[in-house]
Amino acid sequence: MGVELRGGPTQDEILAISLAKMDLREGDQVADIGCGTGKVAIAAARLAERVIAVDRRPEAIAVARDAIREAGCTNNDLIEGEAVEVLEAVDSLDCAFVGGSRDLERVLELLSSRLRRDVVINAVLLETLHRAVARLRGLGFAVEVVHVQVSRSRPLAGGLMLEPQNPVFIITGRRT
Repeated sequence: MGVELRGGPTQDEILAISLAKMDLREGDQVADIGCGTGKVAIAAARLAERVIAVDRRPEAIAVARDAIREAGCTNNDLIEGEAVEVLEAVDSLDCAFVGGSRDLERVLELLSSRLRRDVVINAVLLETLHRAVARLRGLGFAVEVVHVQVSRSRPLAGGLMLEPQNPVFIITGRRT
């Protein structure tokens, strides 16, 4: 890829849990907000009928475009722009993933009027966790928060040690 994006890519373990929480189904219409490297969009595209992947950063779009092309995905609509503007033009979605927190409250508000099922948000900041939970509750979603701490092995002194990665909050808003 060559370009290193701030905040990405989503760790494999976090991706697996996030996808499980999204409860993806064959034929789904999915949004990936703050798509970054495209990793979530690519994984979702394996089951979904259509994935709308949005990021405001041109460098993220370039990285995601290459990754999507390399993965052979043809059902990803990759859009450079503000999530709020993109979501205003979308009629309905089955589920969504939010990996970025710019305009989070407005993004969640727009998603709530378009979602048939669930939204999953990944957050590393306590402030983002608080904002997401408060807004989801205010919109009538049932909220679940999972705190995940991943550690990976690496060699040390002829053995293996576990090196912790940044912890992530996986916030799920479910329709009630």
